[in-house]
Amino acid sequence: MKFKNNTKNKIGRYFPNYIDAEGLDAGILETENAFSALSYSRRINWVKTHKWHTTGKLDNTFMRPALIKKRPLLEVDWQPLLFAELGRLRSEALQVSVMDFGAVADGKTDSTKAFVRAMGRGGRSVSIPEGEFIISGLKIPSNTELIGAGTTKTFLRMHDFAPKSRQGIRNRNRYLGNRSIRLEGFTLDWRAERFPEKEKSSVSGIRSSGITLCNVKFGLVRNICVRNAGLHGVDVTSAYYSYAGDGTTSRFRSRYVWIDDVEAYGFGDDGITTHHSDYVYITHSFLHDPSGRAHRKGFSNSNGIEVDDGSRHVVLHNNYTENCFGGVEIKAHETSSAAYDTQIIGHYSKRDNRAYNFRHIGHHKENDTNTLTAIGIRATFLVAEEPQNTPLYEESVPRALVVSAYQKVAIHHFCTVSQSETPVIAIQYRARYVDLAHLSYRGIAPEIKTGQGVHFVCVSPVNEWTL
Repeated sequence: MKFKNNTKNKIGRYFPNYIDAEGLDAGILETENAFSALSYSRRINWVKTHKWHTTGKLDNTFMRPALIKKRPLLEVDWQPLLFAELGRLRSEALQVSVMDFGAVADGKTDSTKAFVRAMGRGGRSVSIPEGEFIISGLKIPSNTELIGAGTTKTFLRMHDFAPKSRQGIRNRNRYLGNRSIRLEGFTLDWRAERFPEKEKSSVSGIRSSGITLCNVKFGLVRNICVRNAGLHGVDVTSAYYSYAGDGTTSRFRSRYVWIDDVEAYGFGDDGITTHHSDYVYITHSFLHDPSGRAHRKGFSNSNGIEVDDGSRHVVLHNNYTENCFGGVEIKAHETSSAAYDTQIIGHYSKRDNRAYNFRHIGHHKENDTNTLTAIGIRATFLVAEEPQNTPLYEESVPRALVVSAYQKVAIHHFCTVSQSETPVIAIQYRARYVDLAHLSYRGIAPEIKTGQGVHFVCVSPVNEWTL
């Protein structure tokens, strides 16, 4: 993939410390200390009944990077659990080839049944050789690997007559759940162009995406390219999207999922997204050029990475977004809990309309009810290059950074790059306890705006970037 091993250097042009392991650790630790010093005005208690209480402490504290001397601070503390689970899968799984079960790599023959036979009831590592395989959608059982020969060699393409509601790949048991699933080394082409251009490319709910992990414990999606998905490129989610109100949580959540080295483009909504899931790690990925076809033309909230409704403890590291509405959006809808405890370590946004957009819809204006859950964002080493107008969302004004409703937000080492219009950093609409430090720019200095109901914003001086 063309972005591989390039994002780190792009960010390093503006933050040389990002490339150096000690400098990276120092930057993360500085943000961590600033974050720990911030207050927040409301505490809630998540309980098994999936309701909220306004007293007590959260049962999950803010996740910390693991302090391991031989590894950088960005190592997430649950990753050894995932490695142990996938190591066990690799050692115990029966090694098979999809070709042994009747698959045909001619780009014409529907090989869906061959994949089903190859996977069986699970406990198998299924190799997929070079070639083009037609599928009508695959459902992956527990303890299963699908391993291709690489994104430029192995291609899975959706059948012309596969329903619009069908995911390209999904775990098999939506409500009972699955565990230990590994997908690696292929390109998945959902082929949204199968449907008339005037139609929306997706249907409602969790359907129409390229890869969907719903109610999965322990998952790895690595070295994958997803083309032209109707909805999302990759969606880590619960069995259904829950809209029971702010402060509620959804059942059947995914946990301990790593999305690594993924490219997605042409997606109808978001490149990589999370909903109602816990402990998700998204790294070294490139999300770009969405179609926006899941939305009405000109009103497409199509983001490169979106950490959405009810997500908790999500870490993003060394990702790159380009030509999206939002580069990274951390948010929730009005009738859902906000993404809680999100950490970004190194991100490069190029020509995204809103490079970084953090909000809780319906809980940010003066007469809205207070958000119960929009708490906790840490970000270090962010670049916003040339935020621009986009046909995806024609009425949206370009912004380098927007924070609305969220509280306890620490952003250190943020650089805007613009030679045209002034990039805007907007802290607005009830944002609270926000700390911005080490802001720099190249080209035109950013304009910093504060808006309605903002409480306690600390901004360090803005300096011109020099090498």
